[in-house]
Amino acid sequence: MDLKQRLQNHLTEIVRDRDPFLSTAGHFFVRQYIHAELSQWGKVDIHEFQIRGQTFQNLILNLPCLQQSKRKSPPILIGAHYDTVPGTPGADDNATGVSVLLELAKSFATQPAKYPIQLVAFDLEEYGFTGKDGIAVGSGASAYADLLRQQRQPLRLMISLEMLGYSDATPGSQRYPSPLERFYPNRGDFIALIGNLSIVPDLIHLSRNIRQVGVPSEWLPVPNRGRIVPQTRLSDHAPFWDRGYRAMMVTDTAMLRNPHYHKQSDRIETLNLDFLTGVCQGLIQGIHQLR
Repeated sequence: MDLKQRLQNHLTEIVRDRDPFLSTAGHFFVRQYIHAELSQWGKVDIHEFQIRGQTFQNLILNLPCLQQSKRKSPPILIGAHYDTVPGTPGADDNATGVSVLLELAKSFATQPAKYPIQLVAFDLEEYGFTGKDGIAVGSGASAYADLLRQQRQPLRLMISLEMLGYSDATPGSQRYPSPLERFYPNRGDFIALIGNLSIVPDLIHLSRNIRQVGVPSEWLPVPNRGRIVPQTRLSDHAPFWDRGYRAMMVTDTAMLRNPHYHKQSDRIETLNLDFLTGVCQGLIQGIHQLR
């Protein structure tokens, strides 16, 4: 079975109403599906956290690096959230990210990377918010970032997979927060990589590898934890920025392109599976080659 078909199979299982408060059956089913898929490649750790008096779970799979790598390397953390907002099956948001996460697990388990890989399926991304101090809180990613910081766990890089499957080559299909429209394409047929300033070399490297597999890619470095362009903070990388980690978001730009964002119409048939497959291939290739 080829990569595109495997991604489609994952989407078929994941795409359903799965809001953690209002669609608990779908939410539970998808969490169990992710757990079963990750369990093929190793022990899945469960990180429990409490929000609004309820307990939720992040699912974590740790994969070792190449055996010939003698150095003690910090891991690359790759995450994708599996919850949705009420009333949407969440095909692009974020079944695409979770599907790619599951395929990265398969790839790096069978062919280890130079760095240890930590794959995390985050819950409650849609319910996170920014506190009075400007720090992202209230999500599975913020709870896990707090835990890592308490443990003084370094990361080589954090990569958030946030909506990876919608493209539109029509002129004018891509919108931007001003003044970015002056510098980037007006066609929504690329994947975007957005990171803090310390990871500019990684942004360039991964963007180049994605382009090599035939998917257009653009990259954007943002200072001051993305506060100057608030839209750049809308995913699970923001809590890691706020806690001093090197992190990026990989995204099709969500509401700036996809008209089905947070709607009932966010379904598999609206996705470009060739685009999604290319993004997955480019990330695998690029992560293998990170220095």
